[in-house]
Amino acid sequence: MVQLKDRRKRVRTRKIKALTQPLGPQLYLVATPIGNLADITLRALDVLRRADLVACEDKRVTSRLLSSHGIERSLIAYHDHTAERVRPKLIKALLEGKSVALTSDAGTPLVSDPGYKLVASVLDEGIAVAAVPGASAVLASLVVAGLPTDRFFFGGFLPPRSAARRRALSDLLAVPGTLIFYESSKRLAATLNDMAAVLGERRPAAVARELTKLHEEVRRGPLEELARHYGAEAPPRGEIVVLLGPQPAVVERESAEALLEERLREKLQFLSLRDAVAEVAAETGLPRRQVYRQALALERDDEG
Repeated sequence: MVQLKDRRKRVRTRKIKALTQPLGPQLYLVATPIGNLADITLRALDVLRRADLVACEDKRVTSRLLSSHGIERSLIAYHDHTAERVRPKLIKALLEGKSVALTSDAGTPLVSDPGYKLVASVLDEGIAVAAVPGASAVLASLVVAGLPTDRFFFGGFLPPRSAARRRALSDLLAVPGTLIFYESSKRLAATLNDMAAVLGERRPAAVARELTKLHEEVRRGPLEELARHYGAEAPPRGEIVVLLGPQPAVVERESAEALLEERLREKLQFLSLRDAVAEVAAETGLPRRQVYRQALALERDDEG
């Protein structure tokens, strides 16, 4: 009995010692909640308490999160406007043997935020990088959308202008999986209209809004139905994720053929048939023979 008590005491002592010692000298990518402050892991809180430096997108956002868990830390702002100036300082600290935790305002760092260059620079210096996983709007929306989850493509934010947005969407016609995008509320209706025009009106889709928050909403339906619904209302509030299920086979084939014709017509305006075929085949991944047949057909139609 005495031996068991001694063993338990030694285990508790080791745990307390581990929690009070500084972290190892590496960069920790710490996922934070996307809405509900309770959605943070015990490991994330431990790292944020013990790291020598904590870098974040917005100090006000991260301060509120830490305060809600009884943590008081000085923070370093690391975002698009400060990254070039702050990055060398963080790397210097790491090289001196300090630990650095990086957080985004919400979710997992590096997903639509400026952390990529920091990670690349840290790895170039031979410094270790550790993931402290947790909440992610991409995965949270995917699992509640009711769309296939075995293969998916995350496209971040689409271009704000319709023409550029449609071009970006056309590049994704052949992706054989669920497509996931972030979008602002003011552009949601216009984006859904462009998606329906380029990717097919009947394509299954979902709009996830305010995930994990009080007014969480997931609306599902064909693209044309969602476009009509959000076009008839004032822009919804909150953070939005748009998901598109894989294209039905027939629609996918028709859309791919239309896209192939469009690209060939663009190229043939200023390239020879041979060069146009080569470029379009390289861009689309389609067999060169298929692209060549389509190009010949277009030339015959134009001559006729």
